[in-house]
Amino acid sequence: MTSSSAPAPASSGAPRPSGPLRRLTARGRDEAHRVSSPLELFFDLCFVVAIAQAGVQLVHLVAAGHAGDGILNYAMEFFAIWWAWMNFTWFASAYDNDDALYRVVTLLQVAGVLVLAAGISRAVQHHDYLAIWLGYVIMRLAMVTQWLRAARSAEGAERTTAVRYACGVLLCQVGWLGLVLLPGPARPWVFLVMAIAEMCVPLYAERGHETSWHPHHIAERYGLFTIIVLGETIAAATVAVKSAVDEHNALGELLPIAVGGLLIVFAAWWIYFVVPIHARLRANGQAFLWGYGHYLIFSSAAAIGAGLEVAVEHAVGKTQISTLSASAAVTLPTALYLLTVWALHARHFKIGIGQQLVLPVAALLAICCTFLGNWAVLAAGLVSSAAVATGVVLTARTARRGHGANATAPAD
Repeated sequence: MTSSSAPAPASSGAPRPSGPLRRLTARGRDEAHRVSSPLELFFDLCFVVAIAQAGVQLVHLVAAGHAGDGILNYAMEFFAIWWAWMNFTWFASAYDNDDALYRVVTLLQVAGVLVLAAGISRAVQHHDYLAIWLGYVIMRLAMVTQWLRAARSAEGAERTTAVRYACGVLLCQVGWLGLVLLPGPARPWVFLVMAIAEMCVPLYAERGHETSWHPHHIAERYGLFTIIVLGETIAAATVAVKSAVDEHNALGELLPIAVGGLLIVFAAWWIYFVVPIHARLRANGQAFLWGYGHYLIFSSAAAIGAGLEVAVEHAVGKTQISTLSASAAVTLPTALYLLTVWALHARHFKIGIGQQLVLPVAALLAICCTFLGNWAVLAAGLVSSAAVATGVVLTARTARRGHGANATAPAD
């Protein structure tokens, strides 16, 4: 589908005004200046509530000495959050026409997100997934409505793709009933099977026709969600430090954690945004791997915030875990973030073995920081900052050697 199928204002990147209902036709992949709409930004903001709830439950379980259960529940909850966001984001990149019906259906999806967020604590504490499932029902019915509307406006292979999406989404939603109806021991297996089934829907639906998602728009949408996740990490850590200072007057014990946490988050932002990735997102083969892999980037970034809360609670004696476990709550997600950003994002822009090794070595050193006791978080922050500084130096050295276009390699 070419850009001529979209209304003219789309090419300017400005949100198209709501008016009489239009055909939900595909937008062009070559539109100039395509940016996120206010509705998309509002949609993202509502996910902050769900991310915060998932982080709170992870903190409680890890601090109580149930790290295994905490990680398993967090992985399941974050998948639900991430996949709901993914479904909307890729559809909107291809079909956002911003008319009245599109806006109403999207706001209905936002309501589903809030229902999902409200059910997270009950799912973790009582293994009751009904509210999460109902939240998904609301979001999924809205999503199916969007796909059927797209199918009605399309022909041939594009119509087939839209119908496949609608049917796949509905069938998967029925499958998720297993989390509500089956006994507890079976639920992790239900989650695994259904998570795989969910991720197979786009692969199957787009076999004969690729939806016209916009590379620059998708890259921007992922970047904005990364900022939201990192912002939630800072907010969670700030609340934890404030609470500890107010209740225990333990500023001396908390200062290394606060400084180390800030350095980690600052480095995480720098490393992710140092280069534009949209030029590599030209077809589904690259885009699906990149998009799916962000589950690890988003979840590890959010887990850093939860880990900082655990470290703060341990510093003031409010946990039942060892110093090693409290340190690992920060250093392990930090290492995972560094490694996955390198694997999915940064390595494509590295020049030479030196630049390629910066982030993997930093991830390994972050893990080693786990064994430094009360200084583990600060040490991990210094390692993350050193990775950025090393990248800057290596990039400058490459530029001085006259690599021309290669001088744009990432400074991390």
